[in-house]
Amino acid sequence: MSATPHDPVDEGTSPPPLPAAPSAPATGEPAAAPAIADDPAADAAARPAPRPRPRASTALLVLATLAAGFTLWAAQGLVLPVLLAMFFALVGNPIIRLLQRIYVPRFVSALLVLVLGIAGTVALGQQLVAPAAEWVRQVPREMRDLAPKLRNLVKPVQEANKAAENIARAAGGENTAKPVQVVRTEVNDPYKALTATPRMIAAVLAVVLLTFFFMVYGQGLQRNALALLPGRQQKRLTVEILQSIEHEISRYVLTISIINALVGLAFAGALYWLGVPLDEALLWGTMAAILNFAPYVGPLIGIMIMLLMGFVAFDDVWHSVLPAAIYLGLHTLEGQIVTPIVLGARMALSPLVLILALMLCGWLWGIVGLLLAVPLLVCTKIVLSKIEGLEGWAKLLG
Repeated sequence: MSATPHDPVDEGTSPPPLPAAPSAPATGEPAAAPAIADDPAADAAARPAPRPRPRASTALLVLATLAAGFTLWAAQGLVLPVLLAMFFALVGNPIIRLLQRIYVPRFVSALLVLVLGIAGTVALGQQLVAPAAEWVRQVPREMRDLAPKLRNLVKPVQEANKAAENIARAAGGENTAKPVQVVRTEVNDPYKALTATPRMIAAVLAVVLLTFFFMVYGQGLQRNALALLPGRQQKRLTVEILQSIEHEISRYVLTISIINALVGLAFAGALYWLGVPLDEALLWGTMAAILNFAPYVGPLIGIMIMLLMGFVAFDDVWHSVLPAAIYLGLHTLEGQIVTPIVLGARMALSPLVLILALMLCGWLWGIVGLLLAVPLLVCTKIVLSKIEGLEGWAKLLG
């Protein structure tokens, strides 16, 4: 069979030629690269999308929170001195910056502030030791004298309770015999006092040394930590955030400390005007200033103590109630007018969140936790307000 002229297997024909690639221009310029190589949008589209970060489960977050809380409670012997030292350093930092403006070295400024603070505390303590010891000796005797008055006040309530119990027993057919009372005895261990005193002295020394080191080397520690960040822009932004946070927190802590000290002085002056001796008036004024660091809880404890002090110090009922009334009036004036005007709404905190923070810190660290709860909460709010994306959590706190 003969091949047709269009058959590809014909020996006299060859396959059609491929299209030639475009040649370079005759001018000698290099050929242009494909357009997609110079297009960033095309590169980004061609690049594979990053995988989303896996989110932790709710159970894992709860377990991590419980573990952190247990660690803070178990390590309170280590955590509390550090927190107290940071608190005192924040109080002294504005004064140190003021001294640095008049060309006083930071080391000398920190040493001067620390020495003046310790000297003032020791002087105030010497003034308060005698009246505090007198009250410790006087309270049992005064409570015995006060017991008949309080018994007469609560006698109707006790009689009503007894009548209700008798009616309940008669209705339920229970036996009127008295239940067996179990008396527990506790043996005082003298070695506890011997071991507790060196621990307390060591804790005080640790707080003093850490306060001094935070004042002197705190900024250097920040710079060394910032040096670990990779980019210059990230370092600059972090420095601005840290400086603003440190300045605002220092201003808040110093301002609230001055306000509480003025409240204590005003209360001591009012007690002295009522006829309380000066040393005892200073004792109660110092107590009012310290308790004012724990809102709601501190003033409530102070009012109860002032009621007890009034009944012990005065015979007249109106005079007995007057110290507690003055304390309540000063606290209301400070909390509702003075502090909001001085600090502004930016430092305001939600009362519910504040109570929860006081409960948590008081449960974790006792009285020291109550004193540190508000500064820690304010620090948390300021930090959250400075970090982009977390402003909503800052609004949630107040």
